[in-house]
Amino acid sequence: MIKVGIIGDFDEAKPSHEATNKALQHCAKYLHLDLECKWLPTITLEGDIKKDICDFDAFWCAPGSPYRSFKGAINAIRFARENNYPFIGTCGGFQHAIMEYAQNVLGMAEVNHEEYNPDASTFFISALSCSLLETTRKIYLKEGTKSQEIYGQTEIEERYNCNFGLNGCFQDTFDKSGLHVAGVDSNGEVRIFELSPHRFYVATLFQPQLSSTPETPHKLIVEYLLETQKFHNEHK
Repeated sequence: MIKVGIIGDFDEAKPSHEATNKALQHCAKYLHLDLECKWLPTITLEGDIKKDICDFDAFWCAPGSPYRSFKGAINAIRFARENNYPFIGTCGGFQHAIMEYAQNVLGMAEVNHEEYNPDASTFFISALSCSLLETTRKIYLKEGTKSQEIYGQTEIEERYNCNFGLNGCFQDTFDKSGLHVAGVDSNGEVRIFELSPHRFYVATLFQPQLSSTPETPHKLIVEYLLETQKFHNEHK
């Protein structure tokens, strides 16, 4: 059985949370995999977490920011990145993957999110100029990226439910440092990041779980679970 730890504060009233559970389960069923999912409340992830979460085979940082503990979310993402666990971050997970990288890889002292600290002078994550709440938009995938390989095409449509994204002033900084831009919108703003040479580390501002169905399981989630199975087989 493979085990996925979902970084986030589960709220049954949030459609994206139930969609995350359902998408993982029906994608696992499609692959004939036995899957166990467990939500990891961010407040429980603030300390030395290795012994508590090392038995998972992959991590998914779910939508739902602001999390109850910014520190806990960042701590768990760092663990997944540094230990080469399969990782996917969607919506709020995308935002926090960016901030974790800025803080712990780029060594940037002030890593502010407008939702957490609206009075800060500089934001890595800022309010989008146009809200993406309950919208579907085109995304253009870069040739040669893992995302383009998974989708098998360079133009896709995905569903969003988001008001915050990367401050465009920092987009090139990340792209040149290893957290590569894999997909952009019609304005050239990043919508997918991939970490190289990590085995599977994909952060998306959109939420693939919203469009995944038992009849048409989402390609990105399917590939994520295949990598999770490989990780399990290599380490168990």
